[in-house]
Amino acid sequence: MDFLKKFLKKSGWISILESIIFVILGFILVFNPEGTIKFISYVLGAIFIIIGLFKIIAFLISKEKDDFLNYDIICGILAIVIGIIAIVYSTTIAALLRIIIGVWIIYTALIRFSSSLKLRRLSNNIWVYSMILAVIMFIGGLFIALNPGVITTTIGIIMIVYSIIDIAETIIFMRNMKDVF
Repeated sequence: MDFLKKFLKKSGWISILESIIFVILGFILVFNPEGTIKFISYVLGAIFIIIGLFKIIAFLISKEKDDFLNYDIICGILAIVIGIIAIVYSTTIAALLRIIIGVWIIYTALIRFSSSLKLRRLSNNIWVYSMILAVIMFIGGLFIALNPGVITTTIGIIMIVYSIIDIAETIIFMRNMKDVF
């Protein structure tokens, strides 16, 4: 039982750290939305291009060039193509980022919902607040994931609100963990 408590406590701290990172990203999106998305796309594109170049160089210096379909050359070319696409289509990257963030928030909300049901089994009224926060998180995640017209600033604001809710709920759960076990 001690192992499980330690694991849950460590998971709680990791969740808080993730939420702090989300708050920072949220503020960056609020104050520089277009620049942030383009920057992320350019960085991802550059990383893929560099990886692709390294793979191609690995193929060229490799002594095993007899294989018709060498892994390094195929991965290198694909990585370079993905890198170029990420740079050229930075607007599409923004849409994908929106969906990924929305799905992550929905997933986290469902986990929080489950945690609140566990707290409900105890004779503790904290579960109501936890449930309300989970529902708010779920609605925010759906809004982000399903609304193609949502502006990046709104995503940043929702990320900040989500992160604050997630931190509050994690702290509530961690403080009541001894009652669960």
